[in-house]
Amino acid sequence: MWFSDAVATAAGSQRPENRAAIAALTVTALLGFAANSLLCRMALHGGAIDAASFTAVRLVSGALVLKLLLALRGGHRSGGDWKSALALFTYAAAFSIAYVTIPAGAGALLLFGSVQTTMIVRGLVLGESPRWYEWSGLGLACAGLIALISPGLTAPPLGGGLIMITAGVAWGIYSLRGRNSRDAIANSAGNFQRTLPLCLPLLLWAYLEARHAGSGGLHLEVTGLIEAVLSGALASGLGYAVWYTVLPALSAMRAAVVQLAVPIVVAAAGAVLLGERPGLRLVCCAAATLGGVALATCYPLYLKFNRKQQNEQREIP
Repeated sequence: MWFSDAVATAAGSQRPENRAAIAALTVTALLGFAANSLLCRMALHGGAIDAASFTAVRLVSGALVLKLLLALRGGHRSGGDWKSALALFTYAAAFSIAYVTIPAGAGALLLFGSVQTTMIVRGLVLGESPRWYEWSGLGLACAGLIALISPGLTAPPLGGGLIMITAGVAWGIYSLRGRNSRDAIANSAGNFQRTLPLCLPLLLWAYLEARHAGSGGLHLEVTGLIEAVLSGALASGLGYAVWYTVLPALSAMRAAVVQLAVPIVVAAAGAVLLGERPGLRLVCCAAATLGGVALATCYPLYLKFNRKQQNEQREIP
């Protein structure tokens, strides 16, 4: 029932109307976000597939599922543009390459923190007048990310960390470009389709690098293929469609708060499924980064909500 509701919602044949449906679909989308990190890390850490092949299979699978969702709702044309597609491809490729070397929990924190920081910085560049809590939140979030990738015994590899931050910035740009989309599913379908030609030079580069290293070329096992398909078809294609469909039913505060759970879910699942137990450094950096993001994005919404409640109380005779 839960899965069929998600498919119906993503296809546009059913819209969430009650709180239970909204909650269930929100959880579905967030689990999809977390599953992307876990599936990618499982496939690459185990050596079942190379990063370029994982990226290509993921994007192809996502494109096919989104195309199917468009067909189910009446065959509407796909949308999107090449700039958004380039941002999406950059995110997907950097995401896979980074997870070759860094743990699932650290990767999710770097990704999420970079996405939110990109959105905050974008507001500053456009001339928004930040208040103390926005400056403080941005500083705290950046400090957490910098501390996480700084040299140390428990730090993730610097190269992988910087690549994951690149993935986060690219995903932040992609999200910002699609924020005002009137048909997020159609645009996502078009953007996924446009990334497919970009996979060819990535695969060629990976093949030449592998031959130069003496490994014989690209590596693809059945297990890695299945994990890449699941990541693309369910966690990405269906997951993104459900998220962008249910997003209008969430307030800005709720949308920001629920996303704070994703790195925590990934870290917990990574400890259970991959044996990657989070250390004290990751816990402290996660508290700083997520706390900073919450302060910058959620606190002003709380103040606005509180003022609205006070005004409503004053109007009651």
